[in-house]
Amino acid sequence: MRDTMGIIYSGETDASLKELTRSRSTAAVPFGGRYRIIDFILSGMVNSGIRNVGVITQNNYHSLMDHLESGSYWDLDRKKDGLFILPPYVSKGNTGWYKGSADALHNCIAYIRRSTQRYAVLAGGSMVCNITYDDVLNFHKEKNADITVIYKDMPQMDPKDLSRHTLIETDSSDRICDMVTKPSLPRSTKVIMEMYIIEKDLLEYLVEECASRGRTDFIKDILIDNLQDLRIYGYEFKGYVASIRTINAYFKHSMDLLDWDIRNDLFFKNGPIHTKVKDEVPAKYGVDAVAKNSLVADGCIVEGTIENCILFRGVRIAKGAVVRNSIIMQKCEVQEQALIENVILDKDVIVRRGKRLIGQDSYPIVIGKKIII
Repeated sequence: MRDTMGIIYSGETDASLKELTRSRSTAAVPFGGRYRIIDFILSGMVNSGIRNVGVITQNNYHSLMDHLESGSYWDLDRKKDGLFILPPYVSKGNTGWYKGSADALHNCIAYIRRSTQRYAVLAGGSMVCNITYDDVLNFHKEKNADITVIYKDMPQMDPKDLSRHTLIETDSSDRICDMVTKPSLPRSTKVIMEMYIIEKDLLEYLVEECASRGRTDFIKDILIDNLQDLRIYGYEFKGYVASIRTINAYFKHSMDLLDWDIRNDLFFKNGPIHTKVKDEVPAKYGVDAVAKNSLVADGCIVEGTIENCILFRGVRIAKGAVVRNSIIMQKCEVQEQALIENVILDKDVIVRRGKRLIGQDSYPIVIGKKIII
């Protein structure tokens, strides 16, 4: 895998995530107590042995850049290769605004050209999983594939959610025979994970060809248009996958982490998930505190009751407060006698004494950053 480079397209800001992406990109959304979505994608590449990773940014990328810094937390602060942040820029032939994922790759073509690796792993910024690419690359070579698309078969997913994704159909040899994006009536349950392996030279050619014809989307204008001309294969990933595209999906998959088997699969099975380290004291529990089936990060002070919750760093739950089935992000404060149930609090939210916020597990309440209730 040292002959492979990684490219992460983190330019998406999904409006369906509402307040969570108002001031950050989808890849920078906090997840699992002390992580960001991009941590899972980046850790998968690093755990595979990839040492040259470019992160393409576009919308609201300041939070993402602050999180990634020099890449030292992923062992990517190095003299040769390492982590490269690729923000949009304005030049004679570049408007500074990407019209699609293929257009974003074209605007970063200089970085791709000067990279010395033979293969490239492309990834989007909304999938949470723990994957290493060794087996995928072996599959790619065995099939003599031009492009390998990583997918997850999700027969349990609701058809409405399936219609938000790109779906594929494969034949008996795993070659992709059909691909549709956001179909109104999905006929397949094979969801692509926005992860692909391709030879770097072929990627350069396809991106340049796409740009010369005024086309901008990687899936529509490169994959779908070349299904008959290129050998495009599908590799099925068997592990846990969370597609974070809606508030309901974010809430459901966050709550899934309270299941030990899912947590073990996601955080330990294929290597550790790396993230930005913050030196904080362990969580502190008061004499009358009650904590049941919850993930509590460092720096939290719990004096009330929490049940089926995920608490990020520095959260304070005051005495007499009750929090159930909720996600409380960094440095939030829930004061005395407050009741919170089925709620997502973004960073630095204060819930005043005696307030009640009760949502539904199918429709959680979302409170944006720095709001005082």
